[in-house]
Amino acid sequence: MLNIFDSHAHYDDPRFDDDREVLLSGMRDNGVDYIVNISSSMDTLHKTLEIIKKYPYVYGSAGVHPSECGGLTEDDIAEIKNACACEKIVAVGEIGLDYHYPEPEHSIQKKWFERQLDIAAECDMPVVIHSREAAEDTLDILKRYDSRLRKDNRGVIHCFSYSPEMARQYIDMGYNIGVGGVLTFDNAKKLRKVVSGISLENIIIETDCPYLAPVPHRGERNDSTLLPYVVKAIAELKCAAEEEVIDITAKNAAKMYGIEV
Repeated sequence: MLNIFDSHAHYDDPRFDDDREVLLSGMRDNGVDYIVNISSSMDTLHKTLEIIKKYPYVYGSAGVHPSECGGLTEDDIAEIKNACACEKIVAVGEIGLDYHYPEPEHSIQKKWFERQLDIAAECDMPVVIHSREAAEDTLDILKRYDSRLRKDNRGVIHCFSYSPEMARQYIDMGYNIGVGGVLTFDNAKKLRKVVSGISLENIIIETDCPYLAPVPHRGERNDSTLLPYVVKAIAELKCAAEEEVIDITAKNAAKMYGIEV
């Protein structure tokens, strides 16, 4: 059986500057087999490339978060595509739409979301989708790309926050549902309903660290060693053994990212 697979982390974040090496070097001793470090800007893409060279069980993605896309250029798009040729870059992301704040303008976010989906289509890679308060536009764009993106293991809707009905639509389209520390929050009734209503085979677990630490560590810096709290919450909802949740979600993530385990 596999140990934990953290499908979405940000170890490039400055909050890990003091202990990044100690933390990442000890992951396998703490029951974490694999990590994918997710890019969110051009700067974090460069840092991700450095991290994945150093740690054999850490992989990466190439992409720019919607909140960071305002200054993107076609030269950046070319650099993202070039990074996808790296053996340990396993996805395009995190890309998508975020309407929580007024900037960047929605039209700008859509433009760069689609340009990065073009990369995923051209490189036949899975996508890591960020969608916040942009449910319909995200779904509409992904439906328009339905014939261009890979048919199986298309990617993940990261930190899923929408309805059970929308989760089913994404699963039917070939996407996984990303579940993290939010599941343990008192106000996560909708997400608990989503998890209860879908198969373990459609779930991958994630930290989004240093953000979204699970209860009882909510508000603290998150890291991959706290994922057992998420596993426990999923196991309770699915009436499954925690070891089964760990093994199935790890296999799901490895299959989606094309990582031999």
